[in-house]
Amino acid sequence: MAERAALEELVRLQGERVRGLKQQKAGAEQIEEEVAKLLKLKAQLGPDEGKHKFVLKTPKETLTGKYGEDSKLIYDLKDQGGELLSLRYDLTVPFARYLAMNKLTNIKRYHIAKVYRRDNPAMTRGRYREFYQCDFDIAGQFDPMIPDAECLKIICEILHSLQIGDFLVKVNDRRILDGMFAVCGVPDSKFRTICSSVDKLDKVSWEEVKNEMVGEKGLAPEVADHIGDYVQQHGGVSLVEQLLQDPKLSANKQALEGLGDLKLLFEYLTLFGIADKISFDLSLARGLDYYTGVIYEAVLLQTPAQAGEEPLGVGSVAAGGRYDGLVGMFDPKGRKVPCVGLSIGVERIFSIVEQRLEALEEKVRTTETQVLVASAQKKLLEERLKLVSELWDAGIKAELLYKKNPKLLNQLQYCEETGIPLVAIIGEQELKDGVIKLRSVARREEVDVRREDLVKEIKRRTSQPLCIC
Repeated sequence: MAERAALEELVRLQGERVRGLKQQKAGAEQIEEEVAKLLKLKAQLGPDEGKHKFVLKTPKETLTGKYGEDSKLIYDLKDQGGELLSLRYDLTVPFARYLAMNKLTNIKRYHIAKVYRRDNPAMTRGRYREFYQCDFDIAGQFDPMIPDAECLKIICEILHSLQIGDFLVKVNDRRILDGMFAVCGVPDSKFRTICSSVDKLDKVSWEEVKNEMVGEKGLAPEVADHIGDYVQQHGGVSLVEQLLQDPKLSANKQALEGLGDLKLLFEYLTLFGIADKISFDLSLARGLDYYTGVIYEAVLLQTPAQAGEEPLGVGSVAAGGRYDGLVGMFDPKGRKVPCVGLSIGVERIFSIVEQRLEALEEKVRTTETQVLVASAQKKLLEERLKLVSELWDAGIKAELLYKKNPKLLNQLQYCEETGIPLVAIIGEQELKDGVIKLRSVARREEVDVRREDLVKEIKRRTSQPLCIC
């Protein structure tokens, strides 16, 4: 034991030496030489006996084993010490780690940040390798389905406020899926891989999914057919009640729990006034391994080509679900913190908005500026600077062109290109009369406003929320 302790101390000291050299930006050869010594000491140390101590480090992310077949999309890296690192795949796993590290058992938060996927990008569909996600999560021990219903309400509020078209939120439960697989005869070892196949049903036909299950994943054809009978069903609370009467499914404990919770969830969704936007869809699987209960995915719908046809999905823009076991995977003592959350694909939303604006031949507004301070003649820079300062002090988002004597036409064109709605024009006659000419860029109409009333008039005209549709 004493010999091992001495060796561990040498490893610690050598590790500090390597880190010090890196901080000092020493030469690459020197660092490599010291790293080699560190690895040699670690090799002499060998594997630790007994139970490993689970130490969480802020820069490292324990990502493997959380995403199922999607793990192949994680960007793996190695530092100079040989430690395996990864770029974050989502914001959920880092959040769970944060809860475990700080021993938090109750929190409600949102987070907007970049994530990375080693995927094939499709720019027109808003799919990138580096992109932003906006997450909202509720962590804590609460009564069933209340936080889950709130998450779905938030998704509906966001998509409704963005006015990007009609949408539908599909819901399911991983317990129902697991119970369904069990009663259909899927071996336990194939649950997750078959779940991943089912999750493709929004992109490919049932026959293609069945061929993958049978041909690539070795599932018996009759088992696949049995799964097909279930996963091609979708509806509302009536489908939940129908499945509760299914003798095989209701006999499975997991499925019964999931169906009971979904029935309660639909009661809350009705009270929130969003039940008509929710569809219980048995094909929704969400391939990530950390989900334990309710799962959901929001898709935009396009208008049917002919009357009587169902609306067609044009892509997922938000998703989430319940992950009660993820925090426990990071806690040294395995303490669990129930969590539920959602994730909005920011670039996906932007891509759809841009496509809509292009189709309507509308310009994308690229600034929050409310008014441009402009001049009609030369030698009025001082007056422009005075006025823009007055507007800034009053909380108005104003700007001016960084030129002494810009042409009025150039100033007006700048507003049209960037989407600035108003122009406050100063001229020699306006200065004499104590007024400012306020121009609506869209309507190309101008009115004289007394200088002391300008702030009030700008605020009145810009008080209405701007629509991005």
